[in-house]
Amino acid sequence: METIQTLSKMLQTSGNQYAIFDLGRRIQAIDNSKFESIEAGSQPYPYPVQRSAQFAIAYWDETKQPWIWFLKFELDERGLLQQPHVTQFIEYVLEAMGARLNNELTEEQQQKLTNNPYTFKPNDDKMAMFHSVIRAQLSLSCSQYYEHAQCYFTGNLGWENWQTVGLQGITDMCARINQEQNGVLLRKAITHLPTPPLYALLGALEHIELPEKLAERLVELANEQIESGQPDIFFISALVRALAGAPTQDLAQLTDTLLASAELSHQEVLIGLAGRSWHILADGTRAQRFLLRLAQTGNQDLFNQLFADLVMLPSLRMVLLPLLHTSPSPELSAALIELQRSAKA
Repeated sequence: METIQTLSKMLQTSGNQYAIFDLGRRIQAIDNSKFESIEAGSQPYPYPVQRSAQFAIAYWDETKQPWIWFLKFELDERGLLQQPHVTQFIEYVLEAMGARLNNELTEEQQQKLTNNPYTFKPNDDKMAMFHSVIRAQLSLSCSQYYEHAQCYFTGNLGWENWQTVGLQGITDMCARINQEQNGVLLRKAITHLPTPPLYALLGALEHIELPEKLAERLVELANEQIESGQPDIFFISALVRALAGAPTQDLAQLTDTLLASAELSHQEVLIGLAGRSWHILADGTRAQRFLLRLAQTGNQDLFNQLFADLVMLPSLRMVLLPLLHTSPSPELSAALIELQRSAKA
């Protein structure tokens, strides 16, 4: 029997259909053929966070009821998966389940499968959003909270009556943003929402591609904060994260406005950009301004952490590495020197 050495091969051998989603940064699909290249070491993992690949594998048979694994693998210095770790996880799976992958497991088998160093549990917010995303992709029914959430976002229940709205209902609406007028409902509701449902909604929006009108509304809200003279930095940070899936020009406009101001370039805003909206830093001039503002926070530990995290992203690596050998400003130069010193320590 042929030895199975990759997750892709194991899934293909099982006879199931499957899909891969990054979970470390945003919930976003990774094409199956691209994942095969990643496993072959032909390309680095595209969305590393803290030098690890954190992703979900959903697989299903003709019933379309998916089985899901949440996996975390450490990456090497090039951002590549380390094959021995993948092989070890495959051995755990085959020992517990066999090659078909859809057997009903005994409690002992389940314990054997979950008791390994490569599975992890995402936080509740991300778990809710992921389940909404995969059920939408497979055209499965929504959760029991969906219709109630839709009703709430019409305003008919009263904006203050948010306590009975389930997070899963909000994530169902976001995962189906282009269906049943959900995008329009959310856009019209957003200025009326009390703080708890507003932040729950913004957190869910981080993981989807935004309709243009909804993205423009989020930018308007941020600009209103900026022009108020007393901006709520944490609200602006949440908006920056929620705009991760916005059309590039909307996110770029807001990012440039924020980076033009020392006050608005608060570390919470910078963390939001780095964690969710990092792709906007692929522009070298903007990346340099971002790092300067990060240096100006005076938080060298945060500078070191975010630089190390961002430079592992394949799309940013060659944007950021050249800055180590230039002196664009005294403050940034000093932070970069300290970064290199701490790396050698």
